[in-house]
Amino acid sequence: MPSSPSNGPPAWHIAAVYGFATINDPEGLCAHLEGLCASAGLRGTLLIAPEGVNGTLAGNRSGLDSILATLAETTGAARLEVKRAQAETAPFHRLKVRVKREIVTMGRPDLDPAHRAGTYVEPGEWNALISDPDTVVIDTRNDYEVAVGTFEGAVDPRTPSFRDFPDWFEREGRALLAERGRAARVAMFCTGGIRCEKATALLRSEGVDEVFHLKGGILNYLETVPEAESLWRGECFVFDERVAVGHGLEAGSHTLCRGCRMPVSAEGRRSPLYVEGVCCDRCHDRDPARQAGYAERQRQVQIAATRGIEHVGARLTPPQPLPLLDVEPSGGEGNPTCVRPND
Repeated sequence: MPSSPSNGPPAWHIAAVYGFATINDPEGLCAHLEGLCASAGLRGTLLIAPEGVNGTLAGNRSGLDSILATLAETTGAARLEVKRAQAETAPFHRLKVRVKREIVTMGRPDLDPAHRAGTYVEPGEWNALISDPDTVVIDTRNDYEVAVGTFEGAVDPRTPSFRDFPDWFEREGRALLAERGRAARVAMFCTGGIRCEKATALLRSEGVDEVFHLKGGILNYLETVPEAESLWRGECFVFDERVAVGHGLEAGSHTLCRGCRMPVSAEGRRSPLYVEGVCCDRCHDRDPARQAGYAERQRQVQIAATRGIEHVGARLTPPQPLPLLDVEPSGGEGNPTCVRPND
């Protein structure tokens, strides 16, 4: 178990990782990796699918480095996208290694992002690409994420789930590109890179050849591009306790509604329909019995806070900045949750 002396360096090293690769035996690889992760004392979640690997793991530095090296070797991924962070306390309670049909759920396991994804664009070159009037810029994230912030001029597909993106492209996206009257250039982006990487593979499978995507996603852009030069507007929703971040990956102004798990802006919290820990203007008229339970939970949270103790389901200290690359709730559907792998 990782440990550190008082006032020493953080004990837990964290890595969010994904990579598209052809995995011929997901079950066998899952069993192999689960044993290695357990032996190394790692916690977190790792997903294995025929299209690649995806997850967030935490432990000591040497154990984490060993598993990352093994992932690169056993999957044969051309590139593993890794984001690291550190924490003083354990960010996960247990280890889960699972086999899934897709590492990011689009409902299209037939796609081949490992070999058919679009062209990466570095954050420093992104502004020039999306400022070109011949470029169609598409946000591949969900509607509640886009509402928190997006790039200037980007198309919002208004999809509640990544599963809905293929239907949007067939219903509206294809016609949008056809309006250009010639082969369109498409630039796509998402939180950390994984969804737009798969979305570019979808467009290429549909005959769109000139497709680009932002390397490392919005998080990489916000971390590396100076705010004075930025074309980003608003904040970036993230699936952890920070809720949203701004330039420099500083925590933003949004909080999470504990009733519907949706982000709430400062303006939304001023609404008379907002009740902290219970509901917001999106969910105020839902199941009264459930809201009564939320109200009781919030009361217990407040009692615990006055006593200086931690209540289950409440975080009394500032959240650790876990570097989740690009996430969806389990299965790619439903409402956002906190601290999940990149699925």
